[in-house]
Amino acid sequence: MPLLGMYFDPMYFAILGPGMLLALWATFKVKTTFARYRRERVASGMTGAETAREILRRNNLHDVKVVETSGMLSDHYDPRTRTVRLSPDVYRLPSVASVAVAAHEVGHALQHARGYAPLALRSAAVPLANLGSFLPWILIAVGMWLQAMTWVYAGIILFAGVVFFQFVTLPVEFNASKRARAQLADFCLVSERDAVGVKKVLFAAALTYVAGAITAVLTLLYFLLRAGLLGGRRN
Repeated sequence: MPLLGMYFDPMYFAILGPGMLLALWATFKVKTTFARYRRERVASGMTGAETAREILRRNNLHDVKVVETSGMLSDHYDPRTRTVRLSPDVYRLPSVASVAVAAHEVGHALQHARGYAPLALRSAAVPLANLGSFLPWILIAVGMWLQAMTWVYAGIILFAGVVFFQFVTLPVEFNASKRARAQLADFCLVSERDAVGVKKVLFAAALTYVAGAITAVLTLLYFLLRAGLLGGRRN
């Protein structure tokens, strides 16, 4: 079956529909929550960049850099270069949202420094996840079209790697948020009121990872059913 045909398959929408709706809601939730707390000034008056550097300093992680990167909510920690990259709003603004996101990314730096196993596992799985983001669709679609089931099975196995990546991401992200909240509280970088906003921002962000994992599982289920491996009818 051609790749385009999957998007008009009733089974596709029946199985993936809930995941799509959850993903849309999670994206809406994180954007609206960030927008709300972006306008709320943090009591410390520190920007996200200053907060990140302060947490790193207090943990003696002087070799981790904090730099500004382009894009909205493009914040991430790069373990290869030991760099916390913060989007312009997070880097420059002294807001509750900025502090929450910056502390979360520093949480990943702390994981790296402490040898947190799930982070190392996720980092190792990144190349597989990148490959699995597009190649399985091609293999499965072409395989079904040509009735070459070896291609289909190869695509399904490759996509299973994406599902693995999504699930190993969950504990990494939840743990980074837990570390972020603890660091902000222990070093008195947020007030009690700020802490409520920090919790809401990080919870909204976590929803996007949960939605991603659920969508990946549902997609794998769809592939298995279309291939006739779970009692579905192969077309």
